[in-house]
Amino acid sequence: MDHYKKFKKEGLKNIHRQSKDKGFKNLTTNWVKKATNFDYSYNFDWLGRPIIQYPQDIIILQEIVYKHKPDLIIETGIAHGGSLILFSSLLELLNIEKKKERKVIGIDIDIRKHNKKYINKHFLRKNIILMEGSSTDKKIIDKLKKFTKNKKVMVVLDSNHTHDHVLEELNLYSGLVSKKQYLVVMDTVLEKICKKFPEDRPWHKGNNPETALKEFLKSNRNFKLDMIPTQKSMITASPNGFLIKK
Repeated sequence: MDHYKKFKKEGLKNIHRQSKDKGFKNLTTNWVKKATNFDYSYNFDWLGRPIIQYPQDIIILQEIVYKHKPDLIIETGIAHGGSLILFSSLLELLNIEKKKERKVIGIDIDIRKHNKKYINKHFLRKNIILMEGSSTDKKIIDKLKKFTKNKKVMVVLDSNHTHDHVLEELNLYSGLVSKKQYLVVMDTVLEKICKKFPEDRPWHKGNNPETALKEFLKSNRNFKLDMIPTQKSMITASPNGFLIKK
């Protein structure tokens, strides 16, 4: 066994060991709950744009993109565009390794003018396609299908976090994901936070991405949960939110 494989094998043992440590798990859960009170995820930028993600989740997404090398990444929910810039930068780096036509598509029901302005003038804009409209609109889905033909497709769901909306997204977008690619459901941590959100954010315990994900998996056998990202990072906004298509 070469040194790298040996290193990774030892690392996997550590990951399993820490994931079974109840004290460590409780500590990280409590940390995330506390961090939410300070909008901790709002503290970070990616190449000049607010990303609104935990650093640990950014690293995990990078690992997934590099290992599985999608040609197309579809993300629902744009906000300031930081995640779009993240994915565009990762696809640009993959192009250094092997040149291909790679794109990231961002969908949002309302792409605000100031955000669009900064995304449009970013030096990584060339890899980004913006679509304005509801992520569950049939017109949007039909547009996406034109881009997915003969592509390795990864999907990240990070828009409206209510149970019904995420479940509808899962049912619509799961068919776009390629075999051995990821379907990532962000912010499953909302089930554990039990925080009261403003009226324009009607998600709460029992009505959030995690509850939608669990219902989706009851009837869909084409995906399996990849537990390693959650076990590895421990601190995450998306515990058990990483699905891989069989």
